[in-house]
Amino acid sequence: MHWRVIPVFQSDTPLAWGELDLPMVAVPRDWHGRAADPPPAYALADDGTALWFVAHHRAPAVPHPSARPGVFTPQLWEYDVAEMFLADPASGRYLEFNLAPNAAWWNCEFTGPRQPAEPTAIAMPGVQSWADLAADGSWVAAMALPLDMLRARIGYGPQTYANITFILGTPGQRFFSAAPLPGVAPDFHQPQAFQPLATHPLASLRHT
Repeated sequence: MHWRVIPVFQSDTPLAWGELDLPMVAVPRDWHGRAADPPPAYALADDGTALWFVAHHRAPAVPHPSARPGVFTPQLWEYDVAEMFLADPASGRYLEFNLAPNAAWWNCEFTGPRQPAEPTAIAMPGVQSWADLAADGSWVAAMALPLDMLRARIGYGPQTYANITFILGTPGQRFFSAAPLPGVAPDFHQPQAFQPLATHPLASLRHT
């Protein structure tokens, strides 16, 4: 199953790592339609100051050997990683954020599919990241992205399109996409196929 929208939960209070209580959305099948057991899952939340991206998988991970918690690290996609893409459909510009299972992270801005805006990716100011690893190898990682920076880069708002992807199972990598992307070979850089964000009040979910 693929999602035709990417849910983002709106919080009326600031969110904090260690106190997150967000509904997780599973991505149950990989690029080739094979079921994942267990499936990776994600959550997006907007608390008025930051956009939170949370990724979770109940299986051991193999992060990039250079990955260090909270450190901007290129080429995370060569190993296990969760990814978020945010696009401005009017201009075609989009942002890619990588989040390793140990909270290393990376970002890049593109003017079109696989066309970086700068020769070298520049870390977005104010990004924070965290991770928690369980004894059985299960992991959860999160990053908080300043909304003012997202608005400045791609005009982030209700018109933004998005996608969430995972690369798991290194070295026998499997590729997962929340949005239905076309093609036989995995290719996450298809902003024309990203899905609109759908906002849901987090407070109403907590009281149901």
